[in-house]
Amino acid sequence: MSRILLVEDDAVLAEALTLALKALGHDVVVAPTGERALEALFTDRLDLEVVLLDVMLPGMDGFEVCRRIRARSRLPLVLLTARGDPIDIVAGLECGADDYVVKPAEPRVLDARIKAIGRRAVTAHGPSAGLLRVGRLEIDAGAMSVTRDGVELALTATEIRLLVEFAEHPNQVLSRQTLLKRVWDYGYVGDSRIVDAAVARLRAKIEDDAANPVVLKTVRGLGYRLVGP
Repeated sequence: MSRILLVEDDAVLAEALTLALKALGHDVVVAPTGERALEALFTDRLDLEVVLLDVMLPGMDGFEVCRRIRARSRLPLVLLTARGDPIDIVAGLECGADDYVVKPAEPRVLDARIKAIGRRAVTAHGPSAGLLRVGRLEIDAGAMSVTRDGVELALTATEIRLLVEFAEHPNQVLSRQTLLKRVWDYGYVGDSRIVDAAVARLRAKIEDDAANPVVLKTVRGLGYRLVGP
């Protein structure tokens, strides 16, 4: 069972999702605003495992709430958005979200995403954790940190997991579906657009010129390949 913070201003939708997620075995705490969500996390200090965060909130929007959470915590966070536009996906990843789900959110899809996040948390510091080097990058999988020329990069947990997956399979083409399974632990419930958006954000942080990548290459029609070691 996961204890979830659901940040949703629509009372009817919040109640419906709460009932559905409780029926699937989760404990749900509801916050109707971003401000209340931050209070629950950092003032009330609720013991939580996942945040489900609506993008369109009154006052402080979901992107800003996400940024404020990420400034202080790596708590897994899934954005709930009414739009599946790639721009929104990139914006969500940029503010530090681990994933997104397009509304109306199917409870069983949310359940699958929450369980996948839980499995990733358990295996994040597993047997493969250790130091990996790719060119100017040094990846400490155990500490979940990446440095470039000795300077630590501001990568999200998802970006680090993605980079570790590439670094553990240098010069191999990894398909979007493979990355969804290995990095996000999603099968049929995953959306490959999140892979493209995550790769774009990762390139912006590890490449000299993200528009002309030399470390993380696109293999047209197949996926992505990290040039290494």
